[in-house]
Amino acid sequence: MIRLALPTGDVRGETAALLKEAGLEVSGYAAGSRAYRLRTEGREQVRVRLFRQKDIPIQIALGNYDLGICSLAWVEELLRRYPSEAIVRVCDLGIDRGGLYLAAADGGQALAGSGRGLRIVSEYANLAEALAVRLRLPAYRVLPVWGAAEAYPPEDAELALLAAPDEEAVRTWGLRPLQQVLETSAWLVANRDSLAHRDLTPVLGRLLAHHPMVGEPQFCLPRRLPAEVSRAASALAERGSVRLALPDGHQQPQAVAALTAAGLHFPGYEEDRAVRRPTSTMEGLEVKVIRPQDMPQQVALGSFDLAITGRDWLLDHLRRFPSSPVEEVADLGRGRFAIVATVYQDLPATTVGEAVAQWRAQGRKAIRVASEYTNVADHYARWRHLGHYQVIPVSGASEGFVPEDAELLIEGMETGRSLAANRLKPIERLFESTTCLIAARRPLEGRRRKLVEGLVSRLREAGAGAPTGPREG
Repeated sequence: MIRLALPTGDVRGETAALLKEAGLEVSGYAAGSRAYRLRTEGREQVRVRLFRQKDIPIQIALGNYDLGICSLAWVEELLRRYPSEAIVRVCDLGIDRGGLYLAAADGGQALAGSGRGLRIVSEYANLAEALAVRLRLPAYRVLPVWGAAEAYPPEDAELALLAAPDEEAVRTWGLRPLQQVLETSAWLVANRDSLAHRDLTPVLGRLLAHHPMVGEPQFCLPRRLPAEVSRAASALAERGSVRLALPDGHQQPQAVAALTAAGLHFPGYEEDRAVRRPTSTMEGLEVKVIRPQDMPQQVALGSFDLAITGRDWLLDHLRRFPSSPVEEVADLGRGRFAIVATVYQDLPATTVGEAVAQWRAQGRKAIRVASEYTNVADHYARWRHLGHYQVIPVSGASEGFVPEDAELLIEGMETGRSLAANRLKPIERLFESTTCLIAARRPLEGRRRKLVEGLVSRLREAGAGAPTGPREG
């Protein structure tokens, strides 16, 4: 059986067309099914599993999958930190072309300061670290984020390392591209041991017939930065305004509803539209839209005074940093769902203890726990005394990990349809998550204090009158 890892997301259409051209059509792949396990037409010896692109190089390196298709950027991100991992770049498939760009705020505003260093924001934290070392920056800080790196300069970072189709796309985000660090596209990658010892011809042969093997990709790391950038400082400026972070993605409609109920409206931030810097209708209040996963850390660092995020991400942050100053100050009462421990539907167990006994009887040396909430998962494994366990971090499409790549999944459950579509069942409820307002326990004075207290009061009152029950999804 050949194990093939394919990407979810926007690249599905191009990938499906490429596979079909090579005679490897995957049923239901291009259509965007809820299921994460698919099959190739007429090729029962090929097992297909869907992942977020960020997770595919890790799965290939671990040997869980023989072949995979993903962006070269995520392969290089893994190899920058773990250069000896068992992953081989096989060939450039010529789709999903773009680049990794180093960029600064357009016009160079907010780049001159006290010389204490630079903040580099990126999803590609390992590549950003390599870049900082290559540039011999005397002082720097890499800010790893889940996404939306373009939103951070100039207020919260001086530089961003981000993926974009081209330089023009970088400019549309209000940034100035300094250099393309890596030309990216979707590549076929393979596990080194599988390539050496297994017959992968039914898949590999067909893809290589259309896309010959090429040499290793080349980085174009700059040796120096423009003078105005190199003088940038990372010191937080003293400010008289209050900064509020609002979420994008799935939590955006819940945040819009909560703000509307509180009588707050920020032009540019609607249920189906979000600019990164909506217009603030309140004097002394700045608003920025970022990923909810990144908000607890940003509030803890002092970049924002208030943020609307999910209780799930707040608790995951606090599991890692128990002494963090961040706390929930208002339950906004929307978007409620349960964080649950789930197992494969066919497992004859109704409790975690019974499940552990089953896995031990099957000879499992380490119980694999997959989750986006890695810190919650680690705490749960210790609390439930799982013994020898391994937490597998994932960035999405997590329902497909069980049972082949993990025994247990810590996941959010709203209606349960996605779990059922992937033959999973909840075995224990951990806690309830909801959209909430968070802040840091640090003193504020004067006008800033009054503004924060007023916002908290209005949102808390709006949350108390919110409708109950989970949203559909």
